[in-house]
Amino acid sequence: MKRVFTSLFTVTTLLCMVACGGSQAELPDYLNPKKDIEVRIDDAMSRMTLDEKIAIIHAQSKFSSAGVPRLGIPELWTTDGPHGIRPEVLWDEWVQAGWTNDFCVAFPALTALAATWNTEMSALYGKSIGEEARYREKDVLLGPGVNIYRSPLGGRNFEYMGEDPYLASRMVVPYVQQVQKIGVATCVKHYALNNAETFRHTTEPVVDDRTLYEIYLPAFKAAVIEGGSWSIMGAYNLFRGEHACHNDLLLNKILKEEWGFDGAVISDWGGTHDTREAIKNGLDLEFGTWTDGLTMGKTNSYDLYHLADAYKKLIESGEFTTKELDDKVRRVLRLMYRTSMKADKPNGALVSDEHIAAAYTIGAEGIVLLKNEKNLLPIDLSKTKTIAVIGENAIKMMTIGGGSSSLKVKKEVNPLEGLRKRVGKDVEILYARGYVGDTTSVYKRVDSGQRLADDRSEKELIAEAVEVAKRADVVLMFGGLNKAKKQDCESTDRAELGLPYGQDQLIAALTEVTDNLIYINISGNAVAMPWIDSVPAIVQGWYLGSEAGNSLAAVLVGDVNPSGKLPFTFPVQLADTGAHSMGEFSKDGEEHYGEGLLVGYRWNDAKDIDPLFAFGHGLSYTTFEYGEATVSRKKMSRDGSVTVTVPVTNTGKRQGKEIVQLYITDCQASVMRPVKELKGFAKVDLAPGQTKKVKFEITAEHLSFFDDKQHAWVAEPGEFEALIGAASDDIRTAVSFTLK
Repeated sequence: MKRVFTSLFTVTTLLCMVACGGSQAELPDYLNPKKDIEVRIDDAMSRMTLDEKIAIIHAQSKFSSAGVPRLGIPELWTTDGPHGIRPEVLWDEWVQAGWTNDFCVAFPALTALAATWNTEMSALYGKSIGEEARYREKDVLLGPGVNIYRSPLGGRNFEYMGEDPYLASRMVVPYVQQVQKIGVATCVKHYALNNAETFRHTTEPVVDDRTLYEIYLPAFKAAVIEGGSWSIMGAYNLFRGEHACHNDLLLNKILKEEWGFDGAVISDWGGTHDTREAIKNGLDLEFGTWTDGLTMGKTNSYDLYHLADAYKKLIESGEFTTKELDDKVRRVLRLMYRTSMKADKPNGALVSDEHIAAAYTIGAEGIVLLKNEKNLLPIDLSKTKTIAVIGENAIKMMTIGGGSSSLKVKKEVNPLEGLRKRVGKDVEILYARGYVGDTTSVYKRVDSGQRLADDRSEKELIAEAVEVAKRADVVLMFGGLNKAKKQDCESTDRAELGLPYGQDQLIAALTEVTDNLIYINISGNAVAMPWIDSVPAIVQGWYLGSEAGNSLAAVLVGDVNPSGKLPFTFPVQLADTGAHSMGEFSKDGEEHYGEGLLVGYRWNDAKDIDPLFAFGHGLSYTTFEYGEATVSRKKMSRDGSVTVTVPVTNTGKRQGKEIVQLYITDCQASVMRPVKELKGFAKVDLAPGQTKKVKFEITAEHLSFFDDKQHAWVAEPGEFEALIGAASDDIRTAVSFTLK
């Protein structure tokens, strides 16, 4: 029933004008789509009462805010993403509404998208999820997430785009642009420093300005300036004494003044804590604030929000003028005119064949081949009679649970189903549970339909798995994490780096009876692998959404040549990461980011620590050879550029895609800089024997660091080195040049 009243008002107004001989030119400015948005906003604001202005800057339900019915301005409807469109919930509650037409396609989690290192995949993702949001009449998609992956224990890492600010920046822009082309706003989150979950409402990161600007802000800046995101979501945590949802430094000074953001800042649900701070410190639209009204029976509990009656009383008392209010209203109206009031929005689509195909393609391209000794992969079906599939993650639905990204899918193909469908009747597939993990089947009234309870002991489960493995030519172990609390899940961080549910013991037992074990890790986080030397083949399988099983099967049997690479580092142990060595992770109160700039591979480089698998690592079923890098000129002016070129050849027998990575080293810096930093990448598709020249243009921006004393980006003159490689620990060629 949403928007019925306001829509009828607008239609009635137009019909009356037409009946009276009027034309579109005679429409009031605020309703005339031919007028500039700012003119329309000016006219609308001139007609609005104080009560109407207050009403549109806070929620009227769990996921909507009010329009202006008297003027025919419709409501604004938001929806959780960023991997699919959340099922409808009750007006005042988190539980699902029980609709029968609110299914969606689940797209791969954003760690998997980042692992494609392909901006075309990001654009396809944005277009597809934008069309689903549009069909469901959503105005704001709450995503994507671009918080930097600081520790492998981060409960929400699976929703983000990895550990590197440059990679996240490049991948977020096409997503934002394509969603908004269809008239749906992105709400990039969680701004900023939301890097842990357990104490997310009370933790206060202690971060210096240089680290803030170089590591934790670039992806948000790219989303705003290059992507043009129409809204931003504040984070739960505090920063320098103020909550991020109403933070003068983050929202006013950086976002709105430095970056020129003209959209609306939306609070995370329950992230608003103080009326006066919310008024002064940049919050525009308040959602999810808990009030007694929800349980004590107030007629409209939403009037108890910080930006509701409390704000109105402060204006009426004279403590505040309408200056801040008018800015907030202008920003919310601008968001409405770009979305709910946009006249020429294209049609959307829901669970279309194209969206299912997109989920499959993105998933297959993001899968990472981590290890492949003995060339066990791809599985040669012509020489394989029996495949053993072991593990709960081969059958468990992964699209429900995990917090606000939980979905209600029309269909989720699990790995066992995908394999059975692909190999047909020519290859026998045997299955054993192996371990029992999370047996939850219902999440906030969405029922997976699975009943996974199993009373057998760990010993019995391992014994069954071993017997099945003995009978097979190839053994596929699907393990890893799931969406339960203290795993890959909102509101809690992981308890440990190791695998849960006794999986290490299971894997060890399997290695005793087969030399052909392939481990597929289903997770959005790095895990410890103490058995790595005994397992010849390892695949990072992510959370791949509706088409998970089909995407995995395609890579495992070789229909698709794996081309994903890791968007974060797999450490051997937690002590090998900066957050757990020099910094602090997930604390109530001040949390010191002692590692500073040295996040992820930067830490490994600085401390000379070998990772389990490096940032940017990923193998293929073919091989690639890098030629010698060349530079267009040896000296570069500050306002000029140099071009680095490297030939890359497919030296194998299969067509494949290689991700060529450019890192920059500052050889003469006056300040501490990481050993190297990612500053470019290109994904090239090569036929066997084919060579392509990959080119990277380097400008002063790529060479700059943030000088906190000048509060400016600085590129110092001196010698730089361009490093070209297949991973952060696999540099193939290098070339030097000088910035004059």
